[in-house]
Amino acid sequence: MIRRSVPGYGMTLSMMPLIAKRYAKPETCIYDLGCSLGAGLVSIAQNVPDSTQLIGIDNSKPMLDRCQEALKTALEPGRWTLRQADIQETPIENASIVLLNFTLQFIPIEQRLSLLKRIGQGLVPGGILLLSEKVRFEDENAQNDLFELHHDFKKAKGYSALEVSQKRAALENVLVPETIQAHRDRIASAGFDHCEVWLQCFNFASLLAIKA
Repeated sequence: MIRRSVPGYGMTLSMMPLIAKRYAKPETCIYDLGCSLGAGLVSIAQNVPDSTQLIGIDNSKPMLDRCQEALKTALEPGRWTLRQADIQETPIENASIVLLNFTLQFIPIEQRLSLLKRIGQGLVPGGILLLSEKVRFEDENAQNDLFELHHDFKKAKGYSALEVSQKRAALENVLVPETIQAHRDRIASAGFDHCEVWLQCFNFASLLAIKA
């Protein structure tokens, strides 16, 4: 479903192994917070040291059950662990990479900074956060144009106009997007030293934040 809803999602997954190869460190952990079906973990596993431990966190047991089956098929046993937990309460320890793909947008805005601070504190020096989010724009024309292009994308992927409308209504006040600058400012406040957008497609963006 996410491939039909998020423009650029396939490109995000395909590029993450290149980033992981540069930043993953031996004998560290790689966390996927809100791991869903495990696509992020499977994607980067091919390019990280065998001694890294892949850890998926999600609060949905049915989702984790499906994720477990996917990881059993794609990855060697012993390399990965799944935990049913609230990502806001999950300890982050000895991490070289943390994935936060389309998950922060569902956390209340006032609670986002504390989560990013815990992530930063749990990263080893040189560790990174890969954050992908739906974003909004200060310019009203840009916001409207990219909003409509996103809807056009979903219709081109097979969603009907009614389904698009229902999805929008269901997510209103649940998924709260912010500007890229708001994300940059919060990431800096969380103690990261550098942050850049490495991919953007319509109103979705992926950021790379580095802890020096």
